[in-house]
Amino acid sequence: MSKTIKKICCIGAGYVGGPTMSVVAKQCPHIEITIVDMNAERIGAWNDENLENLPVYEPGLQEIVAEARGRNLFFSTDINKAIDEADMIFISVNTPTKNYGKGKGMAADLKYIELCARQIASVAKDDKIVVEKSTLPVRTAAALKSILDNTGNGVNFHILSNPEFLAEGTAIQDLINPDRVLIGGENEEAIAALVNIYAHWVDQSKILTTNLWSSELSKLTANAFLAQRVSSINSISALCEKTGANVDEVSKAIGMDTRIGAKFLKASVGFGGSCFQKDILNLVYIARSYGLTEVAEYWDQVILMNDYQKQRFADNIIQTLYNTVSGKKIAFLGWAFKKDTNDTRESAAIYVADYLLNEQAEITVYDPKVSAERIYADLDYLNTRSSEENRLLVKVVDTPYEACDDAHAVAILTEWDEFKSYDWKKIKDQMKKPAFVFDGRKLLNRKQLEDLDFKYYAIGE
Repeated sequence: MSKTIKKICCIGAGYVGGPTMSVVAKQCPHIEITIVDMNAERIGAWNDENLENLPVYEPGLQEIVAEARGRNLFFSTDINKAIDEADMIFISVNTPTKNYGKGKGMAADLKYIELCARQIASVAKDDKIVVEKSTLPVRTAAALKSILDNTGNGVNFHILSNPEFLAEGTAIQDLINPDRVLIGGENEEAIAALVNIYAHWVDQSKILTTNLWSSELSKLTANAFLAQRVSSINSISALCEKTGANVDEVSKAIGMDTRIGAKFLKASVGFGGSCFQKDILNLVYIARSYGLTEVAEYWDQVILMNDYQKQRFADNIIQTLYNTVSGKKIAFLGWAFKKDTNDTRESAAIYVADYLLNEQAEITVYDPKVSAERIYADLDYLNTRSSEENRLLVKVVDTPYEACDDAHAVAILTEWDEFKSYDWKKIKDQMKKPAFVFDGRKLLNRKQLEDLDFKYYAIGE
């Protein structure tokens, strides 16, 4: 008989914890869910009366928060109280790639996870089920268990791995109607308790249970395979440009092979997001640490190809603009790593901008959902130049027309649907001539733009 879960606590109110727990609260009104975070400003935003101010933008999220918040969904900074009262604790904290020490630039930085575990251990007075929700390297559960068992108050902790497979921009749909739910663990009763929660709305046939290591490795591998497809088609896009082939035609032809399938074969300026690069780097690091050099190099190439694609895009802008962008205004449409999200982690736009700024370009950015402070923070994080220089060279504006006014070129870096419906004739009239458009997402209609007398460049054509 599995334990009945009455209260859940989720540590971490970010892109995973917020949407995931909101959907669980909606689907299980009988379970009280408290999402906690030490960032008081973020919790304040989750509790804001005005749902436009939620810290995470996802289509459909506002409606769910409106329904469940205050009923059985709560956001708080009182982490200890939530841990103490919960039967089940989800850990959804950030696991960035280490930027120091051994494994720098590759291994995941587990310090936040460890701090979580120590806090749970010191507070818990009765048995808890602890669920890893963050994307973590394989064998994190072992470290978690060791900390909990050795520093706790003699209570039992059961560790489960329940990786998220959300795509940002469609997270709510992915949660309500998932391809599969993966639960890894060693204790049958703990596994059953989590299965029962998902079974309120997910068909049992879609709930997979595995051992802990398989669950952890499946998450890294799924993202690595998806990223690999993007890098594969991007490598072919470079060949298409040299040979006169069209990457869209090639992509369509191979995508119709049922063994390959059409998804994730869209050539672009490169993949971004918090998971793909981080998870592959983790895979590479794990493979290296077990002496599997060839495996490590195979997966490392997926990242190298992605970096190459971003650099190639920036190089093409420079070469086309008569080999200099110094003092020229380049308009960026889009900064988020993909449409329908305000997440900018590892966005291609950051790296393309950095590359052009090294050539003394002046960049004006418009993105419908990303704030100016986020854009400057992304550039400052690279430490390529001072934050004063970043603010001098990069301007963030409120309308696309302001961004494109008097620009030498427009670069499309996010595939926001609204970009297609702009008055491109108006944009053309206010730009410097010849007016260049570099479409990093293959979003716009070539014929329409060429008829307006734009010089139009798309990846892989």
